[in-house]
Amino acid sequence: MPSCKIGPGVAPPPGRVVRRSRTFARIVAAAHDFGSCAGSGNSMFRSAPRGSISHSVLRRLDGGTPSPRVLRGRGNSHSQSAPRAKTSSPSVLHGKSHFPECPAGEDVVSQSAPRELRFSRVPRRRGLYLPNGSVGPLSQGAPRPPDREARACSPRRGRRVSPTVPGGGAMDSPEVTFTLAYLVFAVCFVFTPTEFHSAGLTVQNLLSGWLGSEDAAFVPYHLRRTAATLLCHSLLPLGYYVGMCFAASEKQLYSPSRAPEAWQLFLLLVVTLLTVTCSLIYYWSRDRWARHPLARTLALYALPQSDWRAVASSVNTEFRRIDKFATGAPGARVIVTDTWVMKVTTYCVYVAQQQDVHLTVTQSQQHELSPDSNLPVQLLTIHVASASPAVRAFDIRLNSTEYGELCEKLQAPIRSAANVVIRQSLGDLFLETFASLVAVNPAYSVPSSQELEACIGCMQTRASVKLVKTCQEAAEGECQQCYCRPMWCLTCMGKWFASRQDPQHPDTWLASRVPCPTCRARFCILDVCAVR
Repeated sequence: MPSCKIGPGVAPPPGRVVRRSRTFARIVAAAHDFGSCAGSGNSMFRSAPRGSISHSVLRRLDGGTPSPRVLRGRGNSHSQSAPRAKTSSPSVLHGKSHFPECPAGEDVVSQSAPRELRFSRVPRRRGLYLPNGSVGPLSQGAPRPPDREARACSPRRGRRVSPTVPGGGAMDSPEVTFTLAYLVFAVCFVFTPTEFHSAGLTVQNLLSGWLGSEDAAFVPYHLRRTAATLLCHSLLPLGYYVGMCFAASEKQLYSPSRAPEAWQLFLLLVVTLLTVTCSLIYYWSRDRWARHPLARTLALYALPQSDWRAVASSVNTEFRRIDKFATGAPGARVIVTDTWVMKVTTYCVYVAQQQDVHLTVTQSQQHELSPDSNLPVQLLTIHVASASPAVRAFDIRLNSTEYGELCEKLQAPIRSAANVVIRQSLGDLFLETFASLVAVNPAYSVPSSQELEACIGCMQTRASVKLVKTCQEAAEGECQQCYCRPMWCLTCMGKWFASRQDPQHPDTWLASRVPCPTCRARFCILDVCAVR
């Protein structure tokens, strides 16, 4: 049997009828109408003689003799070979064609159907939009889709869109981030918190090799420390400018001639500040630091035949003693020795001699909580004024609990203002109550052969109390009999009793029991007897 070839340009074999289904006919007509609505401007169907297959398909779809439909738009002619005529079909005039997507009067159909179809890609939109901007019947009631910019800003379904804040991108810029970080660092470097002290980010720790030891030479140490601190702090603005050269490289700050005027002014101020600081430090260091403010203050107390270095040597010697009074934060330390009252700050050291100073409590502040404990705290401000007008007066601040220790170390009395009330600490109040209760207890008579020794707690006064069980009988209760000889004074025994208590529950102190500091026998306040 001879082979049959079927393809483009080859006539079908005799006796074979090419059948086209109704579905294929509808596909052909649908492609024709959609292609005409897309407005590509090219002929969708090529000319075909009357009586061809495509002509019969269109005739079958229209239900009668096909009439050419002409699009009234601009330049929408799809075939030059097919004649254009206005249709008189009422279904077309009223927009009731088989494909309502194409409005009436805007459709062009060639009277002949093509053998090969070329499908044009229709844009994926809601509704049908013609190229000339008119809207088809399916989308006349729907709103026009937004343009590309509005569509980009509108959130899509299924996606989380973060709100856009005007100017929000400025916070993410490197220069703003560097400015905030450097500001925090500068504040913490100048006003050093505890965390920076622990990490060693202080001038004293960074320059410890050049500064030396404070205990070995107090005055020379602070002469160099104050100068180094002033120089390091004056370099902070210059460090910010250098950092901004990298954080904002587009401003060309590395070349001051091409930098903005505001940054040029800032650089001028930075250089001026650094120049003044260096000049001041050089002035202080001349003549072996003789022009430093601390050296000038010490020179006021020097004898005629000596200079400030002799006074500095006396201060260094007294500072090395262990019985000095020292308190306060690193930026405002208060140091009291046998002869001197000193206050150490970041840039200066105040010195006054005890024998010619007047101390006055000028202010007291009550705080509910202290940084070290959960108990209330009272801060006192004491004004220290020297009898010599050349010596600068200064103020010291300390806790009211340390006020008693300060009074013991000072030789001159401390006056209080009329409106200032100094509240005693909890320990001081307990010592007063402890002494009043011990005075009521039975006294203990020391044998004549026994000699009282100095208190082993303070080594300053003689032993004055003895532990004797008087609260209950010998075999009753929790208290025990102590067989130690008198070895403690009343104040040291009261401090020992208070140190064994819970500071959060002061209401239980008087009724509690503590062990003896020597033999560990438990006793209460009723067992503390004064020695005769």
